[in-house]
Amino acid sequence: MCIGIPLQVIEVRGERALALGRGGATAAAQAQLVDTRLLGPVQPGDWLLVFLGSARERLSAERAAEINATLDLLATALAGGHDDQAPHAAAFALPSALSAEQLAALTGGAPLP
Repeated sequence: MCIGIPLQVIEVRGERALALGRGGATAAAQAQLVDTRLLGPVQPGDWLLVFLGSARERLSAERAAEINATLDLLATALAGGHDDQAPHAAAFALPSALSAEQLAALTGGAPLP
C-alpha cells in the first residue's frame, strides 16, 4: 500500500526540495529530499503530498492537517488503540456512517431501495 504523506517545503534545491514531515508518534519530524518535477517550481512554506519521494500534489495547510489527522487515527488503530483525546478531524467517513444515497454516489451505483 502506498500512502501519500504531507510535507512542507523548507528549502528549494533546483528540481528538488528539502521538506519536513511527520516522524510518527514517538519520533521527531524528519526532513527528506523530494522530487518536485511533476509540480514545477515550489516555494518554502508550500505543502506537498508526497508518494515514494516524489511530490504529486500541492496542498493547502488545512488539507495537510486533515491528512495528518487521518494518518494519526490510522496509526493509533494499527497499534491496537483508541485515542479518546484525538481531535478526530480525519478527512474521511467510514462507509458505515454514510447514507444509502452517499454510498451510491461513492460507488457509482443506484441507491438501495
